[in-house]
Amino acid sequence: MRKIYVAAHVYMILGLISGLYYRELTKAKDFTGDSQLSVVHTHILALGMLFFLIVLALEKLFTLSDGKLFTAFFWVYNAGLALTVGMMLLRGTMVVLGHQPGAALDGISGLGHVTITLGLIFFFINLGKCLPAKAETEAGKLEEAK
Repeated sequence: MRKIYVAAHVYMILGLISGLYYRELTKAKDFTGDSQLSVVHTHILALGMLFFLIVLALEKLFTLSDGKLFTAFFWVYNAGLALTVGMMLLRGTMVVLGHQPGAALDGISGLGHVTITLGLIFFFINLGKCLPAKAETEAGKLEEAK
């Protein structure tokens, strides 16, 4: 559980720092256009902090970390999110500084999205296996009633 909490906390800090970075860089460069920097803040807070807070609650209910795919989910999802956000930061910074990002950045960002998707697949398979079966739940209710 601690690892999930730490992940959520780190993403909270990174989300706030990225918002500050966006504001200060665009102000320093008198930039008024659109760039991906404007959405990095919300991506990190939603896909990082909020997501891992939900995972933390699910961990408390269903002990997700006991599942075989939990470790794979955790590291694959984090790697995908780091790659995606890193490319968004790089692309956004290049735009603010007046450089044209190349197609290679789009490809790398796409790999980040694919990696996040793979992590989510691991998460949902693991979650499904950690949920109590309906028959087991009904049997437990019958035992409690006796």
